[in-house]
Amino acid sequence: MGGFFGAALKRDAMMDVFFGTDYHSHLGTRRAGLAAYNETDGLQRSIHNIQNSPFRTKFENIFDEMSGNSAIGCISDSDPQPLLIRSKLGTFAICIVGAVKNSDELLSEYFDHTHGQFNAMTGGKVNSTELVAALIGLKDSFAEGIKFAQEVIEGSASIVILKNGGNIIAARDKMGRTPVIIGKNEDGYCVTFESFAYKKLGFEDERELGPGEIVEFSAEKIERLAEPGKDTRICAFLWSYYGYSTSNYEGVNVETMRYRNGEIMAETDRERGLAQDIDYACGVPDSGTPHAIGYSNKSGVPFARPFIKYTPTWPRSFMPANQKDRNRVAKMKQIPVHELIQDKNLLFVDDSIVRGTQIKETVDFLYDNGAKNVHMRSACPPVMYGCKYLNFSSSRSEMELIARRVIDELEGEEGLKYIEEYSDGSTERGKKLRRVICEKFNFASLEFQSLEGIIKAIGIDKCKLCTYCWNGKE
Repeated sequence: MGGFFGAALKRDAMMDVFFGTDYHSHLGTRRAGLAAYNETDGLQRSIHNIQNSPFRTKFENIFDEMSGNSAIGCISDSDPQPLLIRSKLGTFAICIVGAVKNSDELLSEYFDHTHGQFNAMTGGKVNSTELVAALIGLKDSFAEGIKFAQEVIEGSASIVILKNGGNIIAARDKMGRTPVIIGKNEDGYCVTFESFAYKKLGFEDERELGPGEIVEFSAEKIERLAEPGKDTRICAFLWSYYGYSTSNYEGVNVETMRYRNGEIMAETDRERGLAQDIDYACGVPDSGTPHAIGYSNKSGVPFARPFIKYTPTWPRSFMPANQKDRNRVAKMKQIPVHELIQDKNLLFVDDSIVRGTQIKETVDFLYDNGAKNVHMRSACPPVMYGCKYLNFSSSRSEMELIARRVIDELEGEEGLKYIEEYSDGSTERGKKLRRVICEKFNFASLEFQSLEGIIKAIGIDKCKLCTYCWNGKE
């Protein structure tokens, strides 16, 4: 994933954008960058690798290097950004949140029509942000170019542009798959992915952009360049996993949604008579914790933390690239509370079970420390499809997804006809899927939140939510 923050103010904006961008660190662990504009130096830009060091550490000297009344920043799990671009539309800085899934096709068409060229990264890959900027430059205005780029991209792209001169353009993806929110204070305007980021900096709600809406703002005013579309498909995973607990999307708070989600799972277990002999309800930290609190509140089972993640010297961003080493580091972070594990029946709620690798390590760790039984609950339905629109839950092969691997083991390609049944825990195929995963991971029981349950917890019309990774529907 990724997130951005930008501000155009009547005073220097670097401090606001520094902290506003830092508040998006939970959305990405690979690259971060800042761009600023002032009349003396024009556009400036700095990018750092944050895989082994947090944003604040890499950018702690930025106030000596850059200044400006307008600035944008980006945390990214993909390509380096923001980029500085010079085109017929002028010089500008640009960053995007989303994913371009058809980049090879777009590059081929671009070369055929323009005979242009791009900087190439290792392996010949082109930075997606540079490609989006090139597509925008094919038209005669930023608004036309953004709408064109969003139309031809398979995937999604919410875009922030800092123009030479200091104005900022913000555009939400055409289907609104990720949020773009405008804030305002006495000094000017800002744009953000996470709503809490600007509230902590003294901004108030101005408005959340609609799908495909484009605005341009300075410190003094905001102007709409393109009207919002009618259809929204905001990613439902925002609430169940990667959104921050204090944020609101489409007026729905993440933390309270997770409480409701846990309550619904507890109600379902009670109705089916499942996992009723439990000592503690627990969350897989961190995003599983509020789901577990909701489960505890509704079921009456005490909430507990049988292990604590040791984060002072193991920040989230420090994760080796090698999967074996990643699993080892993840396990090293987990410090057990033996009194809450030994001979206990534990029910853990995780935000999701995608590949299953890390959750197996966690369950093995609990049994190694004396747990009697470990029941597992997923706060969302089984992930059946790699994401087509964002970089979350993307996979080289859908066989990386634990649910799809089990279906393939049970029925091969024939099983693809019955994915809906496998998702439903009340059907024979659904029960079989859960039993097989339990056997693989040594769960005492396993249940997934239903699609209907998670939609109910979010509280938004299902036609406005993207649930593709669960049901394969556009």
